[in-house]
Amino acid sequence: MQKPGKFLALWNNYHELAAKQGNAIPAEPLYFVKTPNSYSGHDDRVMPPRDTEVGRVFYEGELGIVIGRRCAGVDEAEAEACIAGYTCVNDLTAPALLGRDASFAQWTRAKCFDGFGAFGPAVVSGLDWRTLRVQVVVDGRVRQDYPCSDMVFSPAQIVARISQDITLEPGDLIACGTSVGALPLREGSVVEVKIDGIGTLRTHYGAKKDQGQQS
Repeated sequence: MQKPGKFLALWNNYHELAAKQGNAIPAEPLYFVKTPNSYSGHDDRVMPPRDTEVGRVFYEGELGIVIGRRCAGVDEAEAEACIAGYTCVNDLTAPALLGRDASFAQWTRAKCFDGFGAFGPAVVSGLDWRTLRVQVVVDGRVRQDYPCSDMVFSPAQIVARISQDITLEPGDLIACGTSVGALPLREGSVVEVKIDGIGTLRTHYGAKKDQGQQS
């Protein structure tokens, strides 16, 4: 899977998670940018931040939209035609940074450590996103399992609204946000984001476990 020119990702785009956290349903897509150094692929190893005071790192399994044609200022119908297909995303996050400085939420830093934007293993077209489920398995245990139909904004709405602000180019990636079940990772863990019809995106977090070490 080719590296995107831009990697955008949504926050607070699932009704169940918004209700659990007491967040209001947004009036428009709320999104941030994942920088190119954060890109990682299937079966890659991602190391924890070098700064040990950053805090715990969470996995976030998500559906990713891959743009197939240039779009700027499109409506929803046009946006649908701009979607080349879908992929799996693991939007790794150091959430403690978001509130560490009360004057400035550090979204870029929290989301953009090296390797924190995992995607793959393939881009698949012809899928009905409403029928898809995102499942995250960590060290063999299911931790997230939620329906994409619970999105606040559909993929076409996401693309259309973002295209009013930012011209999207072929290969650009937009992560649709996550739902309930995101938890901190232990070093040595293996995270698998699974979406039927797309496949499994595997991320190895931290140093490889020694042989014989307990999971």
